[in-house]
Amino acid sequence: MRLLRTEDHGWCVSIFSNEHNHHLSGNREETREWHLHSEINPVLMNFIKDLRENNISLSKVHNILNATHGDQAGAPFRKQSLRYLCSRIAQDAISDDMEKTVKLLDEMKRVDPSLSVFLEIDHEGSPKFILWCTGKNKQDYMYFGDVVTFDTTYKTNLYNMPSGIFVGVNNHYQSTIFGGVLMREETVAGFEWAFGNFVEVMNRKHPVTILTDQCRAMKGAIRNVLPNTRHRWCKWHVIKCAKEHLGGVYSKKSLFKEEFHRLINEVLCVSEFEDKWAELLDK
Repeated sequence: MRLLRTEDHGWCVSIFSNEHNHHLSGNREETREWHLHSEINPVLMNFIKDLRENNISLSKVHNILNATHGDQAGAPFRKQSLRYLCSRIAQDAISDDMEKTVKLLDEMKRVDPSLSVFLEIDHEGSPKFILWCTGKNKQDYMYFGDVVTFDTTYKTNLYNMPSGIFVGVNNHYQSTIFGGVLMREETVAGFEWAFGNFVEVMNRKHPVTILTDQCRAMKGAIRNVLPNTRHRWCKWHVIKCAKEHLGGVYSKKSLFKEEFHRLINEVLCVSEFEDKWAELLDK
């Protein structure tokens, strides 16, 4: 259709064709690819926000929306649109939650004047690293801080930020926390920041031994910041990797598993370990 402006400021149709210049969408699956269907109405947007605030995953949110619309085609918008909306919701939540985190640490500081908090901000004003140690953490470290385990296995669901904890064992063989850290990146520089500030808080007392997983960045940071500390891998992580790489050899009915555990649990001498390990490989 072509429209022309008339002299009296009206409009007139000069050309009209009732034939489409593209093929029509045959079903709802095809219509969902239209740009118009990338929009999500405000009511549905609030419903999605409520689901995400209750830690419902993106895939489950998409399945719920498909089910609530009743027909086979499901939600009248693309999954990419839902993903973009959820990322916006997450960014808004991050800003709000970080403010709450800083406020909580300030309240903890009033209750515990010995609490130490280290915070590094990026160029956008968002927290990059947060490390905290309570007065009780410091006291425990002075008595039981010769051997420390540092674990970043856990990550917060929404922000994918590794949550690291410094843990030891007290005289009752109970796990004792020495401090915690939130990190946005697991790099050599990031771990150097964490280990350096942790030691600074603990009056420059370096642990005699530190146990970690097999992260190369962590290994480099320990070498740079804790040069006199003996670095060893955590046995739990070593066994976990053994299960993944040995496959069927490390099965429940395998004799290898029994002898392997006896070897790593009972043999303390290095030369004896090497000899028995060679014998086990020959079998």
